[in-house]
Amino acid sequence: MRRCRELRAISASPGAYTRLYLTDEHRRAADLISHWMRQAGLAARMDAAGNVIGRIDGTDATAPALVLASHLDTVRDAGTYDGQLGVVTAIEAAAALIRRADKEPLPFPLEVQAYADEEGTRFHTMLLGSGFVTGLEDASVLAKADSEGVTISEAMKGFGLTPERIGDARRQAGDFRAYIEVHIEQGPVLEAEGLPLGTVTAIAGQIRAVVRVRGMAGHAGTVPMAMRRDALAASAEAILAIEAVAKAGADLVATVGEIQAGPGASNVIAGETRFTLDLRSGNGLAKAAAFEEIERRLREIGTARRVVFEIEVGSNTGATACDPGLIECIDEACEAVQGRSLHLLSGAGHDAIALAGLCPIGMIFVRCEGGISHNPAENITEADAGAAFAALLHAAQTVIRRG
Repeated sequence: MRRCRELRAISASPGAYTRLYLTDEHRRAADLISHWMRQAGLAARMDAAGNVIGRIDGTDATAPALVLASHLDTVRDAGTYDGQLGVVTAIEAAAALIRRADKEPLPFPLEVQAYADEEGTRFHTMLLGSGFVTGLEDASVLAKADSEGVTISEAMKGFGLTPERIGDARRQAGDFRAYIEVHIEQGPVLEAEGLPLGTVTAIAGQIRAVVRVRGMAGHAGTVPMAMRRDALAASAEAILAIEAVAKAGADLVATVGEIQAGPGASNVIAGETRFTLDLRSGNGLAKAAAFEEIERRLREIGTARRVVFEIEVGSNTGATACDPGLIECIDEACEAVQGRSLHLLSGAGHDAIALAGLCPIGMIFVRCEGGISHNPAENITEADAGAAFAALLHAAQTVIRRG
């Protein structure tokens, strides 16, 4: 808990917790996490993507590693525990395993990975840090730009990384034997069940896109309503259409969380807007059908209002199943800590999605107060943090014993 609060102090704004990819705050957090890793007995380094990697080789340094991980970046005006809890808990579990290594030697390498960009807040990507590790992302994404027009490639150079060497972050199938991540639930189920922990069985698929609407700017007092090509009014109708599509489907959620309008004057009709789209489902077919329906409705709105909708998909991930063997390990850990296990589907995306391309994945969810996340009110108890540590350590030891 103290270390999570220390990370919270590393923010772009003193009044709102914000730490984005390839910023000074990223560097300071990475340095602090590297320090904690070394204190735990891990060799720490920053990879070519800006991720922090801690490792101890174990008896057989050539064997596939067990990976404990989460992410170090945040959304804007974030809570304290999203991602950060998983990083800190992984370091503490690694420290405990290393302390016991004289009695219970590590037969294979152990890695703690703190991914530099999971949220995608700055560049409207998804799982960028872990994606560079697994090959989910490659050099083609480096041309993406943030809201100020700075590309990932340019930001990497400013940060001290070399874009041309981004491939050096890539790991291969066979490098990892298993991946386990601790993360706050970001939902209300565990609290309703009165349980600190849950076992994740799968992660919902997700589409992230940017929608641009092009109309015609004009004088607010002289252009008749029937003659307007108002991009902002069209966007408002589109957002309600997106909401309607999600409400009509089963196992669907859709969110427009960001919008800008230009030229941005009170007496000027908006000629252009830009808004984000986040569409999620545990059912891949339902997600694809919903996106097609959203595209159709936006075309209809565009025709009726004489504006043009352009949709740029930044990422499209399928639903990801957790490994049955790791689910069993985590179930056993939860039962040992709290008496029983509870299975949960994650509606939020996690770095485990990217790692599933290289190795079996498992996740432990931790109860959060009111199910609140991506919000300064995000909170967990010290007792629940302790339960998460105990469960992660138990699950890691089970993986080690089973080889």
